[in-house]
Amino acid sequence: MSLNIGDMAPNFELPDTELKMRTLDEFKGKKIVLSFFVAAGSNVCENELCTFRDSWDEISNLNAQVIAISNDGPFANKAFAEKHNLNFPLLGDYNSNTIRDYGILMKDLLHIKDYNAAKRSVFVIMEDGKIGYKWVSEDPLKEPNYQEIKEFLK
Repeated sequence: MSLNIGDMAPNFELPDTELKMRTLDEFKGKKIVLSFFVAAGSNVCENELCTFRDSWDEISNLNAQVIAISNDGPFANKAFAEKHNLNFPLLGDYNSNTIRDYGILMKDLLHIKDYNAAKRSVFVIMEDGKIGYKWVSEDPLKEPNYQEIKEFLK
Protein backbone atom coordinates (compact mmCIF):
# COMPACT_ATOMS: atom_id res chain seq x y z
CA MET A 1 0.00 0.00 0.00
CA SER A 2 1.29 3.43 -0.90
CA LEU A 3 0.14 6.61 0.77
CA ASN A 4 -0.35 9.77 -1.25
CA ILE A 5 -0.62 13.47 -0.55
CA GLY A 6 -4.12 14.13 0.75
CA ASP A 7 -4.49 10.72 2.42
CA MET A 8 -5.10 10.52 6.15
CA ALA A 9 -1.87 9.63 7.94
CA PRO A 10 -2.08 6.27 9.73
CA ASN A 11 -1.95 6.57 13.49
CA PHE A 12 0.64 4.62 15.46
CA GLU A 13 1.54 3.68 18.99
CA LEU A 14 5.29 3.27 19.42
CA PRO A 15 7.74 3.46 22.33
CA ASP A 16 10.04 6.43 22.70
CA THR A 17 13.50 6.37 24.26
CA GLU A 18 11.99 6.43 27.77
CA LEU A 19 9.67 3.48 26.98
CA LYS A 20 6.63 5.76 26.93
CA MET A 21 4.10 4.81 24.27
CA ARG A 22 3.54 7.71 21.87
CA THR A 23 0.82 8.19 19.28
CA LEU A 24 0.46 10.42 16.26
CA ASP A 25 -2.77 11.78 17.74
CA GLU A 26 -0.96 13.34 20.72
CA PHE A 27 0.79 15.78 18.37
CA LYS A 28 -2.42 17.02 16.69
CA GLY A 29 -2.70 20.75 16.24
CA LYS A 30 0.78 21.05 14.75
CA LYS A 31 2.32 20.09 11.45
CA ILE A 32 4.36 16.95 11.97
CA VAL A 33 7.60 16.28 10.14
CA LEU A 34 7.60 12.49 10.30
CA SER A 35 11.10 11.30 9.43
CA PHE A 36 11.61 7.58 8.87
CA PHE A 37 15.30 6.74 9.14
CA VAL A 38 17.11 3.53 8.28
CA ALA A 39 19.24 2.76 11.33
CA ALA A 40 20.38 4.45 14.52
CA GLY A 41 24.10 4.98 14.40
CA SER A 42 24.55 5.00 10.62
CA ASN A 43 26.37 7.99 9.12
CA VAL A 44 23.58 9.17 6.83
CA CYS A 45 20.96 8.87 9.59
CA GLU A 46 23.27 10.80 11.88
CA ASN A 47 23.53 13.60 9.30
CA GLU A 48 19.77 13.63 8.75
CA LEU A 49 18.68 13.73 12.37
CA CYS A 50 21.40 16.22 13.35
CA THR A 51 20.20 18.48 10.52
CA PHE A 52 16.67 18.32 11.93
CA ARG A 53 18.09 19.00 15.41
CA ASP A 54 19.99 22.03 14.13
CA SER A 55 16.82 23.30 12.39
CA TRP A 56 14.67 22.83 15.50
CA ASP A 57 14.07 26.51 16.23
CA GLU A 58 13.11 27.28 12.65
CA ILE A 59 10.82 24.23 12.41
CA SER A 60 9.21 24.96 15.80
CA ASN A 61 8.56 28.57 14.79
CA LEU A 62 6.57 27.19 11.83
CA ASN A 63 4.24 25.37 14.28
CA ALA A 64 5.78 22.02 13.40
CA GLN A 65 7.13 19.05 15.38
CA VAL A 66 9.76 16.54 14.21
CA ILE A 67 9.21 12.88 15.05
CA ALA A 68 11.73 10.27 13.90
CA ILE A 69 10.93 6.57 13.49
CA SER A 70 13.11 3.57 12.73
CA ASN A 71 12.79 -0.13 13.33
CA ASP A 72 15.48 0.11 16.00
CA GLY A 73 14.47 -0.64 19.55
CA PRO A 74 14.11 2.05 22.20
CA PHE A 75 17.53 1.31 23.73
CA ALA A 76 19.45 1.80 20.47
CA ASN A 77 17.41 4.94 19.79
CA LYS A 78 18.14 6.26 23.29
CA ALA A 79 21.90 5.83 22.88
CA PHE A 80 21.68 7.50 19.45
CA ALA A 81 19.58 10.41 20.77
CA GLU A 82 21.86 10.99 23.75
CA LYS A 83 25.03 10.84 21.67
CA HIS A 84 23.70 13.55 19.34
CA ASN A 85 21.57 15.58 21.78
CA LEU A 86 18.47 15.06 19.66
CA ASN A 87 15.62 17.27 20.86
CA PHE A 88 12.62 15.48 19.36
CA PRO A 89 11.04 12.05 19.88
CA LEU A 90 12.73 8.96 18.41
CA LEU A 91 10.28 6.10 18.20
CA GLY A 92 11.04 2.41 17.79
CA ASP A 93 8.96 0.48 15.27
CA TYR A 94 10.76 -2.77 16.06
CA ASN A 95 8.11 -4.94 14.35
CA SER A 96 7.91 -2.59 11.33
CA ASN A 97 4.10 -2.31 11.48
CA THR A 98 4.05 1.48 11.15
CA ILE A 99 6.70 1.30 8.44
CA ARG A 100 4.42 -1.08 6.55
CA ASP A 101 1.38 1.15 7.19
CA TYR A 102 3.22 4.01 5.50
CA GLY A 103 4.23 1.74 2.58
CA ILE A 104 7.96 2.26 3.00
CA LEU A 105 9.35 -1.13 4.05
CA MET A 106 12.83 -1.81 2.65
CA LYS A 107 13.35 -5.55 2.63
CA ASP A 108 16.70 -7.30 3.05
CA LEU A 109 18.79 -4.24 3.91
CA LEU A 110 22.44 -4.66 2.88
CA HIS A 111 21.37 -7.93 1.21
CA ILE A 112 20.81 -9.54 4.61
CA LYS A 113 17.76 -11.77 4.38
CA ASP A 114 14.86 -10.63 6.57
CA TYR A 115 16.75 -7.58 7.85
CA ASN A 116 14.04 -5.05 7.13
CA ALA A 117 14.18 -1.31 7.67
CA ALA A 118 12.36 1.85 6.67
CA LYS A 119 13.13 3.52 3.38
CA ARG A 120 14.51 6.95 4.17
CA SER A 121 11.31 9.01 4.01
CA VAL A 122 9.75 12.25 5.19
CA PHE A 123 6.03 12.88 5.47
CA VAL A 124 4.64 16.21 6.59
CA ILE A 125 1.30 15.64 8.26
CA MET A 126 -0.93 18.67 8.39
CA GLU A 127 -2.98 19.83 11.36
CA ASP A 128 -6.02 17.99 9.95
CA GLY A 129 -4.13 14.66 9.93
CA LYS A 130 -3.69 14.52 6.16
CA ILE A 131 -0.39 14.06 4.38
CA GLY A 132 0.67 17.35 2.82
CA TYR A 133 4.20 16.43 1.72
CA LYS A 134 5.85 13.12 0.89
CA TRP A 135 9.41 12.18 -0.01
CA VAL A 136 10.55 8.55 -0.20
CA SER A 137 13.98 7.37 -1.35
CA GLU A 138 14.86 3.97 -2.72
CA ASP A 139 18.50 4.84 -1.95
CA PRO A 140 19.25 4.61 1.81
CA LEU A 141 22.28 6.86 1.31
CA LYS A 142 20.26 9.80 -0.06
CA GLU A 143 19.19 12.54 2.34
CA PRO A 144 15.98 14.55 2.02
CA ASN A 145 15.93 18.11 0.70
CA TYR A 146 15.79 19.95 4.02
CA GLN A 147 15.24 23.36 2.44
CA GLU A 148 12.28 22.02 0.45
CA ILE A 149 10.73 20.67 3.65
CA LYS A 150 11.17 24.01 5.45
CA GLU A 151 9.71 25.87 2.46
CA PHE A 152 6.71 23.54 2.48
CA LEU A 153 6.19 24.21 6.20
CA LYS A 154 6.03 27.95 5.49
